[in-house]
Amino acid sequence: MTEAVIVGIGRTAYSRNSGRTTAALAVDACRQALADAGMPVNEVDGIVTFAYGDSTPAAEVAHNLGLPGLRVALDMFGGGNLVTLMVAQAVAAVQTGACNAVLVYRSLNCRSGKRLGTFEGKLEVPGTEQYGAPHGYMAPGQWFAMYAQRYMYETGATEQDLGHIAMVTRQHAVNNEHAIAREPITMEQYLASRWIYEPFRIYDCALEADGACAMLITTRARARDLKQTPVAMLGQESFLSQYTDQWPDMTRLFSHYSAPRLWEKTGLKPTDMQLACIYDCFTFTTAGVVENYGFCERGEAGSYFGSGKATYGGEVVMNPHGGLLSEGYIHGMNHHYEAVLQLRHQAGQRQVANAELALVTAGTGPFGGGLVYARG
Repeated sequence: MTEAVIVGIGRTAYSRNSGRTTAALAVDACRQALADAGMPVNEVDGIVTFAYGDSTPAAEVAHNLGLPGLRVALDMFGGGNLVTLMVAQAVAAVQTGACNAVLVYRSLNCRSGKRLGTFEGKLEVPGTEQYGAPHGYMAPGQWFAMYAQRYMYETGATEQDLGHIAMVTRQHAVNNEHAIAREPITMEQYLASRWIYEPFRIYDCALEADGACAMLITTRARARDLKQTPVAMLGQESFLSQYTDQWPDMTRLFSHYSAPRLWEKTGLKPTDMQLACIYDCFTFTTAGVVENYGFCERGEAGSYFGSGKATYGGEVVMNPHGGLLSEGYIHGMNHHYEAVLQLRHQAGQRQVANAELALVTAGTGPFGGGLVYARG
């Protein structure tokens, strides 16, 4: 089987109002990934993307890049729960010879365009969501606030524990010029901030943003002639269920199932990682996922962050770019950009020392996944 590696990354500015179409954003990020690698666009024969809300499909982006067609054009319906799986699909396309070079991107205007939990025109709610609609129970923040409440009840975790996660993540964003929110926050500021859905305050929720992020994957043989140190995916494991409110134990996330399989597949363990980019749509997600992947015991994520173990000089640096909470919510694709940048030792002031291995996760609740990247 052909070995596949990541050779290029690209991104647009992250903002609260891009003033651009998702097509323009996607093409910009893809072109930057190609330029980063030093690969001509005509070598691309596969594009993979995913969308929940607004975006632009793979074939349209290919056309706008000037490509006559693709061997693989994969558009998946879904949000940040699919990111690691989409990267794995792109890697598999190269490994099996289905493609020679694949772009993976996410483009969205989730602040100025289609916002999750908002509706326009005639209100029709299909599927299982229709049962929550009469109660106004239709937004992800509401669903996972219920998970967080149960988690706190079962484990004894406190609102201060969630605050520690928000504070450390924001501190990491201070040295990231691309982050939307860079001002440090104190526990006093956190506790005084407005409620969104209890126990979530404003600092517990991902920062809605407009923007796009892309990665370029090709063969290791081709990578030898390109510009950047390659990054390899060592393994990926997902667990994808469906009904948020039918989950048997809301205190445990998808990672309760996918994490052990990932460590078994790769032969690695949490202490082998120098950094981890945890999908932090909410601080509670970070807590549950960090615990499930074995960085700390159940109910101890807050103290793990509060004691300095999740930052520089600790055990592992969590979300060195500021994550979705502070850099911006690009449905988790920006986590992959950051992981590759760190493993190439090009992250500047926020560079994690001796970064060789990185865990990157996706999703929350009953659906998500994780993968491990390695330098070289």
